[in-house]
Order: sequence, then C-alpha cells, then structure tokens
Amino acid sequence: MKLVLASYGTRGDIEPTVFVGRELQRRGHTVVMAVPPDLVDFSEAAGLETVAYGLDTRTWVDVYRSFWTFALHKFWRIGDIRRLWRQMWELSDQAWVQMAETLTAAADGADVLVAGQSYQEPAANVAEYHNIPLATLHHIPMRPNGQLVTWLPAPLGRAAMIAFDWLGWRLNKKIEDAQRRDLGLPKATGPTSRRIIRRGSVEIQAYDAAAFPGLAAEWSSWNEKRPFVGTLTMELPTESDDEVMSWIAAGTPPICFGFGSMPVESPGETVEMISSACAELGERALICAGWSDFSDAATHDNVKVVSGVNYAAIFPACRAVVHHGGSGTTAASMRAGIPTLILSMDANQALWGGQVKRLKVGTTRRFSKTNRQTLTADLRRILTPETAARARDLAARMSKPSDSVVDAADLVEKVAGARRHG
Repeated sequence: MKLVLASYGTRGDIEPTVFVGRELQRRGHTVVMAVPPDLVDFSEAAGLETVAYGLDTRTWVDVYRSFWTFALHKFWRIGDIRRLWRQMWELSDQAWVQMAETLTAAADGADVLVAGQSYQEPAANVAEYHNIPLATLHHIPMRPNGQLVTWLPAPLGRAAMIAFDWLGWRLNKKIEDAQRRDLGLPKATGPTSRRIIRRGSVEIQAYDAAAFPGLAAEWSSWNEKRPFVGTLTMELPTESDDEVMSWIAAGTPPICFGFGSMPVESPGETVEMISSACAELGERALICAGWSDFSDAATHDNVKVVSGVNYAAIFPACRAVVHHGGSGTTAASMRAGIPTLILSMDANQALWGGQVKRLKVGTTRRFSKTNRQTLTADLRRILTPETAARARDLAARMSKPSDSVVDAADLVEKVAGARRHG
C-alpha cells in the first residue's frame, strides 16, 4: 500500500511521524514523508522517501516565540503584538499554500493520508479531494475535553476548546476557501475538526493516557476513533552520550536542563543563572543547548554544556530535568521517573506545565519570568522524596516507545486496508 505521512513543525513534531513511517516501510509499504525543508535530511536519514513541505521551521519560530512573549508578558505593547500577529499569519498562509501544492501531488494514488498535529486543515482538504481516508496523530489532546486546561473547571475547559476551534477556522477561512476552490471542493461551513470527525477519521492519541487522568473515561465513547498509543520517539543516540555518561558517573547525578528547538535569547545569562542556582543547592547541571548557541558562555565547574543527548539514556541518570515543555521532552522526563520543572515559552508548553503540576511530579513557570531566585526555589520544590516517588509511580504507568510505534502502525494499516477492501 502507498501511505503518505505529513507533519509540520520542529524536530519534536516531526519525529513521531517519521518513527511511524519507518515502521510502516519495514512492513513492506511504500511510504512518502512530507516534512519541513530543514528536516528533510532527518527524514531521509531514516531511509524514507521525503518531499519538502511548507517553509523552513526557523523562518517562523523566532516570530512565534516573540509573539507569545509579548502576548503573555508585555500585553500593553499593542503595536508590537499586532505586528508579530500579522507576521505569523503571513508566514502561515505562505506555508499553507506550499503544503497544499506538495501534498496534493504526493497523495495522488495513496491509500491513506496521515497528518501530524499542526496544519491538519490543508491535509484534511487534500484527503477529501482524493477521496482517501485521513488519520491524524495528536501529541496533546486537541479535541474538546475537560482535562487539558487545568486552571479552568471541566465544563469551561471544554467550552474554551470549542471556541478556540471556531476561532481558528475563522482566522484561516480565507486561505482555506482558496485551497478548497482550487481543488474544486465546496466552501467549508465549519471548523476542520468537525469535518474530520464527520468523515470518521481515526485520531491517534500519540501520548500517554496516564498523563491526563480522566481523559480516557471522558472520551470512552470515542474508543475506536481516538485510541491512545503513547508518545512516539525514536530514542536516537547522539555523539555526546558516552562522554556525558562518563561525566555523570564521575560525580553526583546532575539536574539536566534542555531547551530543544526554543532558542534562548541570552545563553550567557542563562548559564550563569543555572550555575549559581545549582551551586546554592549543591547540585551539578547538564545543559543541552539544542538550537541555542552557548559557545560564548562562561564555563563553570558545576556545569557541562552539550548540543544534545539521547533523553531516554541520559534522563534516568539525572536527579531532575528542567525543560521548555515540548511534548516529546515531557514524555521523556515522565518515562525517566524523575521530577520535572517546565519553563514554558509558549501556550502549548504551558499546557504541559499545567499537567506536570497537576500530577505533582514537578512544577512549572514561564521562562521569561524565571530568574536565579525563582529557579532555586522551584528546584527546591521538586527535589523532594515525595515528588521523586510520584514521578517513579507515573513512569511505571507510561508506555514503551517500541510498543507505541507498533500500535500506531497497526492503526494506520487498518485504516488503509479498510479502504482497499471497502
């Protein structure tokens, strides 16, 4: 069967889809990946045929981060917020047009189209045009529920998500209408999420139900259409792993700090903050720089800086982990069974921070509101025997990546096979 998997975003957004694509190709299927241009090499390194999809992620990540910084912390600067808002939507429209063109060609003759969490709208339109099934991968609950927005009562949380769906559709209506017109489809009269549901698409929940207590029960009537498979991560080794493990073994377990694809504006100040906070607590720090350049930051005896590590290998050897709150990194810290501090940089990361706090396996704070004093206090708060015990208990209930990818691939095969034999 021909299976097309499209995913947009940073490395953490793409890896789950690549992982499933690799498993499906291992089973003998023809797999075509569609990923951002700057992640084509990553997908091809997994042995998958890949086409460039949308814009480079680095063209929008700085604008995206800046918008949320202003919106959440400098909301009185209306002019800057409006400017960044326009930039975001201009880039989004450009990405949408390119995605639509790429995916329309790539999905021709496919048995199923699988869409990652971001930009499911153009993918849903392409699947409708080709009259092929659509399956989606969600790395956080996207459909209305009462478990995600932890600071609101459940009914209000569901209502807020319904309103957000409607608002997103209205904001994208002009560009979506243009795509559907080009495809010869009728104008949409409601949010894409409702159309996906009406078509009977399978919405694969690629995160652990244990991370959202009560969600599986709330969605019990959607069991077949919203199956939980657990977080999908390839757990790839890095060149730094052996060196880092040797450094860890030479002293006390460190606190690991990771920033992933969220660039840090002042690496030198960040290293100084981390070093002084950890020194006050008598801890060592391992900093995974990710996309940020820490090369000019001062060195400290209690700090080691590397570009990146295999979280699955390194996190369990650490005392705690501090990170930006990406879905994959959060799952890795939960699976490691150690306390977590999330310093979020956007709204989605703040949602994961809320879950970590709700589960009492750590706490959260906005990165822009973090300083030496707050970091020291937050680390003291999570470095307790009680928090560590709860983290170990949660880890015991988390899925294994090897099982998650098999379950996800089974579901995609089932959807594609149903079309062939329908």
